[in-house]
Amino acid sequence: MKKWHALIVLGTAQFLMVLDTAVMNVSISQLVEDFDTEVTAIQAVITLYALVMAAFMIIGGRIGDVLGRRRVFLIGMTVYGVGSALTAVAPHLWVLALGWSVIEGLGAALVLPSMAALVAESYRGRDRSVAYGVVGGLAGAGIAVGPLLGGWVTTYLTWRLVFAGEVVVVLAVLLLRRAIPDTPRPSRRPGLDVVGAVLSAAGLGLGVLGVLQSSSWGWVEPRNPPFTVLGFAPTLFVVAAGVVVLYLFRIWEERREASGADPLVHLALFHKPPLRSGLMTLLSQNLILLGLFFTIPLYLQVVQGLDAFETGLRLLPVSVTMLVASLGAAKLGRTLGPRRIVRTALVLLLAAIAWLLATIDPVIDDAQFFGAMALLGLGMGLLASQLGNVVQSSVGERERSEVGGLQFTAQNLGSALGTALIGSLLIGALAQAFTTQVADDPRLSDEARRQTSIALESGISFVPTDQVRAAAEDAGLPPREVDAVTDSYASAQLDGLKVAVLATGGITLASLLVTRGLPGPGGVGGTAGAVGAGGASGTGGAAGAGGAAGPDAARRRDTGTGTGTEER
Repeated sequence: MKKWHALIVLGTAQFLMVLDTAVMNVSISQLVEDFDTEVTAIQAVITLYALVMAAFMIIGGRIGDVLGRRRVFLIGMTVYGVGSALTAVAPHLWVLALGWSVIEGLGAALVLPSMAALVAESYRGRDRSVAYGVVGGLAGAGIAVGPLLGGWVTTYLTWRLVFAGEVVVVLAVLLLRRAIPDTPRPSRRPGLDVVGAVLSAAGLGLGVLGVLQSSSWGWVEPRNPPFTVLGFAPTLFVVAAGVVVLYLFRIWEERREASGADPLVHLALFHKPPLRSGLMTLLSQNLILLGLFFTIPLYLQVVQGLDAFETGLRLLPVSVTMLVASLGAAKLGRTLGPRRIVRTALVLLLAAIAWLLATIDPVIDDAQFFGAMALLGLGMGLLASQLGNVVQSSVGERERSEVGGLQFTAQNLGSALGTALIGSLLIGALAQAFTTQVADDPRLSDEARRQTSIALESGISFVPTDQVRAAAEDAGLPPREVDAVTDSYASAQLDGLKVAVLATGGITLASLLVTRGLPGPGGVGGTAGAVGAGGASGTGGAAGAGGAAGPDAARRRDTGTGTGTEER
């Protein structure tokens, strides 16, 4: 039992990181009320949290290589605890964004890559597969407990207590730090690529910022942007700027590696098909999950009028089946192969999304919704049971922190894009459907259409229909036209929700295309090798004093012709 003490501590950290995201998603309506703001503002806070983690996760992984993974894990937990404490007492929205999105996000960027590497370093062979299955299961447990605990606390007490409780958990992890083994330092401490860090953070930040603001700026036609570019909305230009910066990052990394200096990311890693496919599938998984977990609570709370606790109860099936599947399927990768399990999971997700689309009605069918949520959790749990082990097992010992940074960058970039992109599609579809409904409703006069058009020009929010009714009454519309505007908005809400859910289905279908590089039966340990005490073995070991090989060596390893050994 003693050998699992480290996993308990490290898994608790994973559980904690997932928990408060789930709490935030289920508490959207209460946060809007407490901070007297709109859904889009809370969407921005949630996206900023994932964005900060995505932008700094690679940097956090490299800092773990420089200062030591155990030390950086503990520093990150301390930073995370400070952010949780500030979030618990936040008096204004900007303080919430600072404490939760920025400080907690930076703490998580230090914790998660080191945690992934420490799990890999602490366990070998079958124990490692079990360990990653448990970590995936604890992530599922966080998703399971988050909506229910957060919903109950938000409804009957206050959401702030969850973050105060997180501070207590952080303190417990710090007190139990001796359970985490301190691995030997490398003989040569790698350098930190500051320019690469700035370029990667800026590129990722600009890209997600553009997608996030698309709901208020518009994609092409300006909606309500602070400025325009040649008469167009700035959204695509901001996204394009992010792509350009990331291209400059690639050039910088290639030049730095060619000169013999330590890059932020060894680009040769991306020559490994298992790693490449694993990262892309992780990104897709989190994009789908967070997109749905932003959309579904809006349906339950805003359209159905449920409180946070009732919302948590409705989300419980997805959480429970995700936990069970992620734990139960951890060992299946050795017999069936991760590729087959991941493809099965994506097909199950497609079925769940189709089922969910059929349940989005003015009156919810609880039995149908329960089934769709349970199937969704089953698919997500199968994904969670495989991808972490595939990613970490595709590289050698020295590359674990770096790949941990890439792993959680992919996850959090997917989370940020899920909330931003799906949220943007939701608001855009709502605006389009509402405009069409108003234009086609014969009960509305030209004056009512004009006033509605003026209101839409200043932006549209996903709000309860009672607010729309009150606004129409305040505008002086007669009762018949008030009913027409309210009915049009209610119908547009359902259309917007269906478009958002349908978009996640399209992403799920496209994700099947990136699974070719995942290992087949028995391939998880084969590409990376179980790492023994003396070094890394197998075809995926790192080579060279810097901990990574060049492109030619990477290609040799991928085809099985390299030696694949690494000296510690």
